Amino acid sequence: MSKITYADSGVDINVGDEFVDIIKKKIKHQPRGKLREGVGGFACLYEVAPEKFLAAGCDGVGTKLKIAQLLNIHDTIGIDLVAMCVNDILCTGATPTLFMDYLASGKINLAVNEKLIEGIIAGCDQSEMILAGGETAEMPGVYAEGVYDLAGFALGEVMEHDIIEGAKLTTGDTLVGIASSGLHSNGFSLVRKVLKNHETQLLKESLTPTRIYHQFLKKLYLQESRNVVKGLAHITGSGWQNIPRMNEKLKYDFTLKPSLKEIPKIIGTVIERAGLNQTEAYDTFNMGVGLVIGTSNPKKILNFSHDFGYKAWEIGKVIQ
Repeated sequence: MSKITYADSGVDINVGDEFVDIIKKKIKHQPRGKLREGVGGFACLYEVAPEKFLAAGCDGVGTKLKIAQLLNIHDTIGIDLVAMCVNDILCTGATPTLFMDYLASGKINLAVNEKLIEGIIAGCDQSEMILAGGETAEMPGVYAEGVYDLAGFALGEVMEHDIIEGAKLTTGDTLVGIASSGLHSNGFSLVRKVLKNHETQLLKESLTPTRIYHQFLKKLYLQESRNVVKGLAHITGSGWQNIPRMNEKLKYDFTLKPSLKEIPKIIGTVIERAGLNQTEAYDTFNMGVGLVIGTSNPKKILNFSHDFGYKAWEIGKVIQ
């Protein structure tokens, strides 16, 4: 197979970044007084009381939905939906509280919708969130029968002294990568280009749900205190390009990257078939790292990760 990049599959991450810049310019006139973080970060923070903030984030599952629909496997894709939203608000230091979902389809299929909701509830249970409500839309003419789309909205809360925003990161701090469960929920336009419809086992592996890091971080804070974490990055669309979002005033040097032998095999299979070079691979997939922690105490995080049962690596440093 000749080389196929993410752009070849129809997704241009640079155009996506340009659109974020357009949004930033368009909203400059809006009063931002109580907004701590906004467009460009992993989630927004809004002050609802003195020193108390509401964290909010929204996301979808992307074209991973197409594989779920192809295989008629719908009970894990809801976990992905929750994970994509909750992992973003976790990057602010927030505790998840509420979740809402939006489900649109060409024609409501009760059996399929029930499986989707079961997955969403399972994701909420992992995140200790309440499924507070949502919206179900039947849209013939927009979606074909058998086709659906999902969006999610996660809320959390955090006190000012617990906010994690990367401001404390300094030169010499270490970047620790925490293992992903698989492809998670990004890069699937390319995944679908290189995996064939009859390769059922590989397609099932690609559906492994996105890892939710709430319990991991909750126990880390209890065992080591929040001070061990200076910055957090959720590795989603654009791969490792998400890491600088911890603090865009700094630069980051990636000195170690997990080998293909150490990460889920499905990632290596897709990279090999697509013929991606290293830069393209790390800008498209999580490469076995779903969460990155900026810290001055990497040993504590590495030891905790090992005890928790997650692989972890020192993947780089904060540099001037």
